[in-house]
Formats: sequence, structure tokens, C-alpha cells
Amino acid sequence: MIQPIDEYFMREALKEAEKANEMREVPVGAVVVSNNRIIARAHNQVEQLQDATAHAEMLALTAAFGHVGGKYLTSCTLYVTLEPCCMCAGATYWAQLGRLVFGAYDPRRGYGTMGRQLLHPRTEVTTSVLGEEAARWLTHFFQYLRC
Repeated sequence: MIQPIDEYFMREALKEAEKANEMREVPVGAVVVSNNRIIARAHNQVEQLQDATAHAEMLALTAAFGHVGGKYLTSCTLYVTLEPCCMCAGATYWAQLGRLVFGAYDPRRGYGTMGRQLLHPRTEVTTSVLGEEAARWLTHFFQYLRC
């Protein structure tokens, strides 16, 4: 069941997606939350950094590691506007992420295409939080590219 607090933090992730969109990046945003406080935020920067791994999730996780001073995020929640890809899901596995909340599904490249085993067994997952809104950002972005 989707909680109001999940919608609040997903709106923060959507603000990050908007930043990515303004930079002509694929509009994906992420925030990492610990104790109901945002400890890291990021958006896609693949084009800006010329780095194929500069996904919103990867950048947010890296910032969160710095904040907690360690390599595990067992008490943290990652909010991301799009279902993580296999690379990002693998990073959450190694981080032992406590909880993952995402908006829109990615039926082509989302970790779900490979199965739940890409996430840590203790990671709780909540899906479709403001998913329609997140999907609209992506649809608009890719329609603009095709024009």
C-alpha cells in the first residue's frame, strides 16, 4: 500500500527528474532517505558527464554512502522515478538497501526483466508510486527526441 510519505519523497525524486529533463538528460531522478530525511539526491547525468554509469540511482547511492560513512544502506530507502536497470539494481544489492520505491516500470531495461534476484533478499520493494506522472516525463522526453 502506498503511503503519503512515499508520495512526498517521490515528488522530490520527480523534481530531480525535472532537472535532468532541463539538461536534456533522460528524466530520471532519485533521492535516498534515512530516518524520514533526504540524505542524497541526484538525477541522470550520463550525457553531461559522458559516463554511461551516471544514472540517477548510482549518483544518489554514492552520495548516500558518503553521508552514512559506510558501504551499506540497510536503513535507507531509495526513491527513483523509473524502475532501476540491472546495473543500478545490482548496486542496491551490494549496498544492502533496506527499501526501494519506484514510480514507472521499465519493461525493456528494468531489473524486473531479469527477476527479483538482482535485489538484496531483504530489500523491500514498493512500485508504481506516482508512476503515471513519472511515465509522462519519460514519454514527453522521448517524443521530443523523435520530432
